[in-house]
Amino acid sequence: MSNGSLMSFSAEALERIVEIRDQEPGEDGYGLLIEITGLQGTQFGYSLSFVPLDEIGATDHVERHGDLTVIIPPADTTNMTGARLAMSSDPMTPGLAIDNPNNPSPQIPDAPTGNLTGPLAEQVAQVLDHQVNPAIAAHGGQASLVSEENGVVYLQLGGGCQGCGMAAMTLRQGIERILREAIPEIVEIVDVTDHQSGENPYYAASKKG
Repeated sequence: MSNGSLMSFSAEALERIVEIRDQEPGEDGYGLLIEITGLQGTQFGYSLSFVPLDEIGATDHVERHGDLTVIIPPADTTNMTGARLAMSSDPMTPGLAIDNPNNPSPQIPDAPTGNLTGPLAEQVAQVLDHQVNPAIAAHGGQASLVSEENGVVYLQLGGGCQGCGMAAMTLRQGIERILREAIPEIVEIVDVTDHQSGENPYYAASKKG
């Protein structure tokens, strides 16, 4: 169990949540459990529920907001850092809404990569064109091959991926995995994107083995 606030709440939202909590049956104290349940389009999906305070897990993150105890599972703390819960300003979707600066890394699906014969650079370009870019295009991103030398592949991320705090994770967990599975001959994958828009570029390398 840990303390310290990862999230913030608007006064109106906090008041509304406490009103709902106070309607829970019994005399036990309740806390608000906020969990990430998966993806809804290109955003996280959430579950908000009240749980008895005596059911808080030893590894759960716990924080206090006035009279409200908020519980966040340990697996969700990173992706909930900086999130704000407020009343929705959209009349079409009234109620509580979570504004989260953290976005999920694009899920790059497994798909046929076509004919991978030919020089390694051509193989990489083909995988990027047919498998990687269609997936990250929904997030406004694009990956392109800058060069290849002796099995070292240099990639540049553009669009929504440039400067994105999730770019390194996208490269390691998505693009890199797809490329390595499709082309075992790759020795190293290097991101040469200028994520600082003209200042020192973010530079991430991953060596095989």
